Amino acid sequence: MSQKHLVIEKLGPVLSLTLNRPESLNAFSPEMILGLTEAIKNAKNDDDVRVIVLSGAGRSFSAGGDVKTMGQANGVQVYEHIGRLNRLILTMKEIEKPIIAAVHGFAAGAGFNLVLACDLIVAAEDSKFALSFSQVGLVSDGGGSYFLPRLVGPHLAKQFFFTAEPIPAERLYQLGVINYLFPLEKLQEETIKLALKLAHGPSKAFGKQKKLIEHSFTSTLEEILEEERLIQTLMVQTEDHKEGVAAFKEKRKPVFKGR
Repeated sequence: MSQKHLVIEKLGPVLSLTLNRPESLNAFSPEMILGLTEAIKNAKNDDDVRVIVLSGAGRSFSAGGDVKTMGQANGVQVYEHIGRLNRLILTMKEIEKPIIAAVHGFAAGAGFNLVLACDLIVAAEDSKFALSFSQVGLVSDGGGSYFLPRLVGPHLAKQFFFTAEPIPAERLYQLGVINYLFPLEKLQEETIKLALKLAHGPSKAFGKQKKLIEHSFTSTLEEILEEERLIQTLMVQTEDHKEGVAAFKEKRKPVFKGR
């Protein structure tokens, strides 16, 4: 399936979403944002989809906001545009399926923040990231002010936002922001390999673990302990748990079905 600004492909249990405005370095458009939101919402109810991969066509992942159209919108239009972006970010965090960002070239501005909203980040070794908002007199949108300080601390987050300096992928890898680095020519192959590995794992457990980790940022220890207890009560009744225990006893690899 393909939209003008988004290519949607099913690769077995993996849903591939490719930003598709290569002539504009995949700068966001309303169609792209709405398409991503709809595709992820549909994936939520599709049992055949167990992992989502987000990537960009052409030379880069995404330049974020479209600089060519900046300055043309009034306050109401900007408010509505960011509202659409916010709904996308919340949809990404709410779905109980892993989302992998596969980054090459540049991820800038809200494009970087879209990456941060994913659950795992895979990047080409020569890729670069930048929070370029200050270069056009803006603040972050798309959740960067929430995600980045939690990953690198407030002082480094302020440095990256204030200076808008390009950040090499290697540095973000060392900071623990990026999970895996690969040579550009192997990025797609290794990303799919990772996605398939997760897709054949206990997807219900992955989804609940994602929720627990997200909730941990706004919960007390007591609240997380109780949430873990309640969820574990449900998880021990799943087919995947029973299969995992059986496989361990029988000394074989488990065959998880996401149930």
